[in-house]
Amino acid sequence: MHQARDFLRYDRALARGRPTGSGVIEGAARHLVADRLTITGSRWSVPGAEALLQLHAIISNGDFTAYRRCHVRQEHTRLHPRLDQAITA
Repeated sequence: MHQARDFLRYDRALARGRPTGSGVIEGAARHLVADRLTITGSRWSVPGAEALLQLHAIISNGDFTAYRRCHVRQEHTRLHPRLDQAITA
């Protein structure tokens, strides 16, 4: 049976200066999840929590302006389809 170390090649990762621990992941989880979802008294549905986390990730990555432009464009297309895009019932 293979062990994780057989595939991860920690020696190569360390030689290249790559992180080998979970600190990076834990920091990201704390930044994206804990800081937003562990507010005292808050209750979250799964869809609501997912939406909040996705939006927070977009903002943290500096992509909010592009996301907003795309979202507005898609909503406009959905609400005001061209005549050749109209769905007939």
